[in-house]
Amino acid sequence: MAAGAALQWLEPASLQQLRALFGPGAALCMPLLDSRTPAGFPSPAADFQHERVDLLEHLALDRPYTFMARVRGVSMSGRGIDDGDLIVVNRQLTPSHGHIVVALVDNELTVKTLQRQSGSTRLVAAHPDYPDIVLSEGQTLEVWGVVTATIKKMDY
Repeated sequence: MAAGAALQWLEPASLQQLRALFGPGAALCMPLLDSRTPAGFPSPAADFQHERVDLLEHLALDRPYTFMARVRGVSMSGRGIDDGDLIVVNRQLTPSHGHIVVALVDNELTVKTLQRQSGSTRLVAAHPDYPDIVLSEGQTLEVWGVVTATIKKMDY
């Protein structure tokens, strides 16, 4: 494994199974709390406003170019991606300098920040115990997608 990260791929059928079990968006469509505080007088009608967010749509989980993976390791903890987190990865986005990407380096998967400067490419860890991956001549790099979201489960 490339410099301290591993991924556990989630079964593609899981999303379809959730939709079949709960109905289209039923379990994944939740109330959205608008936490902005009004600067003037509160509106009594605001108590009756209900906005909902569909997590499948918001995270583009229902798109064929999006997949999820579970992260193993702490090499990206400085960017808020911790061991056991789920990441949402978009294969349609063009990876650019500064994007967090899922990449295959010499047939090993990793999650790192992509840096392209002065004609060189490196994958940067976000933890001091893990070195950057500096690509040298002959090494192969294939970016599988750009990380667009992290889903955390809080441990209490």
